[in-house]
Amino acid sequence: MKQGPDQIALPLDWPQTEGDARFIVSDANREAFDHFRKWSIWPVKATILTGPRRSGRSLLARSFVERVGGRLFDDAEHRDEEELFHAWNQAQETGRPLVMVADQAPPAWTPKLPDLKTRLAVTPVIGIQLPDDALFSALIQLLFADRGLHIPADALRFMSDRLHRDYWTVERAVEAVDRFAIAERARLSLPTIRRALMEARLIGEAA
Repeated sequence: MKQGPDQIALPLDWPQTEGDARFIVSDANREAFDHFRKWSIWPVKATILTGPRRSGRSLLARSFVERVGGRLFDDAEHRDEEELFHAWNQAQETGRPLVMVADQAPPAWTPKLPDLKTRLAVTPVIGIQLPDDALFSALIQLLFADRGLHIPADALRFMSDRLHRDYWTVERAVEAVDRFAIAERARLSLPTIRRALMEARLIGEAA
């Protein structure tokens, strides 16, 4: 039996928080997860974290800085550049890491402040990728479980195989299926899911 992606596994000095159980580690985000676990050996006490929205990037960054006493700038490319500059310097002075979550990393992110631009140029960039097969299936199950629902194995395979593979789509699909099932008073089954996704135009009629 193929093993699914790992639930987040933290070192003993990383106390669990409520959000940790929601971060599912797979090949799509393992590099970023491992990067934060090794923060004590970072040559620069700052990191730029990129990835698709809804990918768990802010969740991972927030859990990390809460544990180690670091500082987080979400949507960093839209934040005050002077503030970012001083936060970067402070991170190097104190050893408390700075995490900047951004849609794009330099050179696509081009600060106007020369001193900040210089510092970002030497800051490591780590990224979360689009969901792989294991993560996509696990997210579907997690989002249904949030609604108190269990998805049958055949329906899970159907959704995993036919939906567009991104984080927004999985959320839209689960929402559409749940609303359809409630409206139709139907149990969560493959026929129900197929009809719901077709009605929501998330799959074609030939699916």
